[in-house]
Amino acid sequence: MSDVAVPGISVRPESEAPNRGYSTAWWGMVLLISTEGMIFAILIAAYTYLEATSKAWPPPGIQRPELHLSLPFSFVLWGSSLPIFWADAAIRRGNTGRLKLGLILSGLMGAAFLLFTVKDFHDLHFGMRDTAYGSIFYTIVGLHATHVVVGLLMNVVVSVKAFEGKFSATRHETIDVFSLYWHFVDAVWIFVFGFLFLGIRLR
Repeated sequence: MSDVAVPGISVRPESEAPNRGYSTAWWGMVLLISTEGMIFAILIAAYTYLEATSKAWPPPGIQRPELHLSLPFSFVLWGSSLPIFWADAAIRRGNTGRLKLGLILSGLMGAAFLLFTVKDFHDLHFGMRDTAYGSIFYTIVGLHATHVVVGLLMNVVVSVKAFEGKFSATRHETIDVFSLYWHFVDAVWIFVFGFLFLGIRLR
């Protein structure tokens, strides 16, 4: 049946109607990061409990985490969200060049933070099984590092699609979903760093 023109009323074809809702993939990512956020919250609560019930925290013979490198590299990780914001805004305007550049910059910053985490683990003079402090420290920081790895792998996939020209101003759902995850990884580190690195030095 052909469209009927009604005087004074503009009818938009169904194919051109704006999508006012979020996709299933977007809601799936929201559910995933909500679940992962609860896991981190439980682990940080366990860390706080162990600290409160211990006579000394960290235990004698274990130095507190250093800040001279962890703080700058933390800002590198947090700053890696800025290129993603920039890339997301760019593709909504159809600018694929800025999208690619933003993804590359964010990926390099995330990789730099991950390499620092590996170095930090290598330099630690205590093991995961030595004390309760060692166990909870390795678990929380290691879990976050795992999320960074996953985020970097997602960045690679999204970047490949970007260079293949699969995104446009009206087709960027994958970028929206990826950006949610990466911002979550950055936000979680605020709490991990605050409790495990910064907070312990303020007590």
